[in-house]
Amino acid sequence: MVNMVLRLIYNGFITKFLRLGSLINTALVFWNFYCIVSIMSVSIRDVALKAGVSLGTVSNAFNRPGALAPATLKKVQKAVAELGFVPNASARTLRAGKTRVLGLVVPDISNPFFTDLSKGVNDAVLAAGYVVILCNTDESSEKEDKYLDVLTSQNVQGILITPARDSYSNLKTITDRGIGLTLVDRIAVGLEACSVGVDDAQGGALALNHLTDLGHRKILLLTGAENIPQVAEREKGIKEAIRKSSASDRPNLQTIRVDAMAAHSAEETLTKYLETNPLDFTGVICGNDLVALGAIRALRAKGIDVPGEVSVIGYDDIDFAQSASVPLTSIAQPKYQLGFAAAQLAIEECENPTKHTHQRIEFQPQLIVRSSTSPVSKKSKGI
Repeated sequence: MVNMVLRLIYNGFITKFLRLGSLINTALVFWNFYCIVSIMSVSIRDVALKAGVSLGTVSNAFNRPGALAPATLKKVQKAVAELGFVPNASARTLRAGKTRVLGLVVPDISNPFFTDLSKGVNDAVLAAGYVVILCNTDESSEKEDKYLDVLTSQNVQGILITPARDSYSNLKTITDRGIGLTLVDRIAVGLEACSVGVDDAQGGALALNHLTDLGHRKILLLTGAENIPQVAEREKGIKEAIRKSSASDRPNLQTIRVDAMAAHSAEETLTKYLETNPLDFTGVICGNDLVALGAIRALRAKGIDVPGEVSVIGYDDIDFAQSASVPLTSIAQPKYQLGFAAAQLAIEECENPTKHTHQRIEFQPQLIVRSSTSPVSKKSKGI
């Protein structure tokens, strides 16, 4: 077959090249084509003949090398190297019925929280001999549905997802198809799925208590929509901490919602508020660190000192938090560990789907104190 192809190439093209006086170019084209076809034509049978072993022995060299004697394995490896043989992953997938591919669906990869989380997923997946397809929904439920359709059509073995919507109805079809599902930074309510997250209610309480310990009693919560599970849980923790405080010294909480949990949205929202309202808070709890960055920009643009007049606390403790113009106090989440643990659960389900037990792993948040929060000043007490 190879000789026939080469003969056709020779008869059809080489004469034309010679007439153009391009003998060197012709030789190079001929040689490159010959090398490509030769490599493509090498099969597992050729490796077996070259090494003087059976087809089963070559297969074991790739799939169960520990089952072969060292000398036999070395012979096969030498034949593979000399022939330039590359195993056909697609063929192996068809035989095994497993792709060893996972999908990771996140709402905003530009958010450093999800960047770190994705790295944890990737490291765990790679170590287990799998690969991951990353999908970014931009917090769009329509994009999420499209990505889920694509991943399903690609026969991925499992999907890790931080859903863009609070309803999980679209995810049930994934589990119904027998595809493993792991929720990341969410709780799997009403789903046959594993989940990995952080105790966000405790995180909200940590933020509130930190500000009240510093003497702040007029607090602004600058956060996202209530239908975002983390937002709701953190707000729940804040309000519970207020409820537990002394009635005579209970802080006052007001809430402003941003359109997106991003710096530009927070800056724009808080700027508009400050243009039409007097400064009526001394501390700000932000939905995440990006929102906190936007809040600090808005405050400083109005000549309000952080933390001299207003203290600001973020959430997530992303890398920029400690190197910001005002090093940011934040509630830390173990982002990398979240991703790594979620991937391990997904892989366990892929490896043992009938024996796997769905579980919930919950990490605890941690308060990281930096320069953006300080005791309430005498000037601020008059607010």
